[in-house]
Order: sequence, then structure tokens, then C-alpha cells
Amino acid sequence: MNLSGSIVALITPMDTEGAVDYDALRRLVEYHIESGTHAIVSVGTTGESSTLSPKEHIEVVEATINAAAGRIPVIAGTGANSTSEAIFLTEQASELGSDAVLLVVPYYNKPTQEGLYRHYKAIAEAVAIPQILYNVPGRTVADLSNETVARLAEIDNIVGCKDATGDLGRGKELVDMVGDKISILSGDDATALDYMMLGAKGDISVTANVAPRLMSQMCDLALEGKYDEAREIDQKLMALHTSLFVEANPIPVKYAMNKLGYGENRLRLPLTQLSEHYYHDIEAAMKQAQLVW
Repeated sequence: MNLSGSIVALITPMDTEGAVDYDALRRLVEYHIESGTHAIVSVGTTGESSTLSPKEHIEVVEATINAAAGRIPVIAGTGANSTSEAIFLTEQASELGSDAVLLVVPYYNKPTQEGLYRHYKAIAEAVAIPQILYNVPGRTVADLSNETVARLAEIDNIVGCKDATGDLGRGKELVDMVGDKISILSGDDATALDYMMLGAKGDISVTANVAPRLMSQMCDLALEGKYDEAREIDQKLMALHTSLFVEANPIPVKYAMNKLGYGENRLRLPLTQLSEHYYHDIEAAMKQAQLVW
């Protein structure tokens, strides 16, 4: 698959009882196909992977693949802080027909760089599916160093790295180190355009849930080197980039997607609904992007 462009980190819509809303999920997939989104990440952080049961996790990936029906690549989130669990989820995703998997850095247990290397190497050796590393130290505590990414980039089926650090200096170093071997993808919407100007191939995006067409257009323009035109779109989206993180993701984006008619504003505990004093921020950002009136 061509690992580039606007890749949505898809929400998992839920109904009033907090169960997965599969009808809304199917409509979401159609929405992204019609809007030009380049690929979908199913059950990543934004998809509430940490609070879905293993059975639900697999079922949501399967439903997303079925809805996409080969029209858009589906990347399954299969990371875990247990290597054996990550291998199991990756095996399941491969059997279901996922185009690739996204593997978050193991959280909570704070592995060393050698532990991280062996974790990813073990998954890559166990399952042949294309695999994308995902470094988000603000949520996992553990931080996958550029040097460890470079070691892992030598493994054939490790094909990308989602860098959600928001550190452009570090990002430029990563592109220079391994950008000719794997696809470097931003995981931070507010700096994604700047990262693409430094050589990243795209953005695994929260904002793309709410503004898929604009994010797709922005990424296309950036990849074509039309940076001034891309910047115009990015400025229109900047309030969304920031307001969608006023509380922990996916709390704000669930509120925004409910406003657009995709699922109820429901999350699984310990996540709770967006605080009322942030409603105006989200709605104002959506108006700025001309998504609501």
C-alpha cells in the first residue's frame, strides 16, 4: 500500500447505551471514502482501543474492513504493552484482511530501548503483515528513540513510523535517518504540515474525523510541494487541531462527531464526556473550518 496522505485515526461510534454503533461506523467509512481520505486506522487511540474488549476490538476492525470493501486501505491498531497480546491482535488483523497494522509503543511498564526493539522485532517476525511503529510518549511514557527506529527500519515488514511527539527538530532527524527506508508519518495535527514540508509522507490524523476533505486536500497539496495552498487550508483547520485536544483524545472529537451526526457523544469509562465549558471552543473551530453554520 502507498503509506501517505491523510490517514484518519477513526473514532469508534457508540450508541446511547455505550455499545458500538455499527451502522454509524459503516456511514463513517463511506464518509471518508467520499471525502478522499487516503486510509483508515481502525481501533487506534482515537478508536478507544484501551476500553474496547478484545472481542469488540477484533469485531470493529472486521466491520471496518467489510465496510471499506477494498476501496480504501484499513490499518488495524494492534499495539499492546504485552508482546504476546500484540502478536495475537496482529495475527487476527492479518487474518481479517487488514492492509497493515499500527503498533503503539508498549505503555505503563516502561521498557528499555532494547526491550522496545525486541518487542517490535518479535511481532514483525511472528506476522508478515506490513507494520507501522507508533511513538506517542505523552500517553505511553516510554519513548521510542530515533536510533531504535533506525534499527527497526532494517526489518522488511516494518514499513512506517507514526511520530506523535510534535518535535519537528527530532522529526527532521528521523526523516534524514530512515526516510528513504520507511514512511514517516506525523501523529500531531498542529505540526503535520510543517513535518510534511520536512519530508514526512502524511498524517495519521484526529482532525480528519471532523474535516476529512480538507485534511485530504491539505496533505495532497503538501505532497505536491504546493505549500502556500496547503498552508491556507491548515490555517482554516488550526483551531480544530488545537481544540480537539482540550481534553484527552478522543473526548473532544466524540463531541464534534456527534454534532455531525455520527454516533452519540458516548465514551467508555474512565473517559467521560467533554466538559461543557469547552463546547463553544469545538463549535467555533468547526465554524471556522466551515463544517457547521
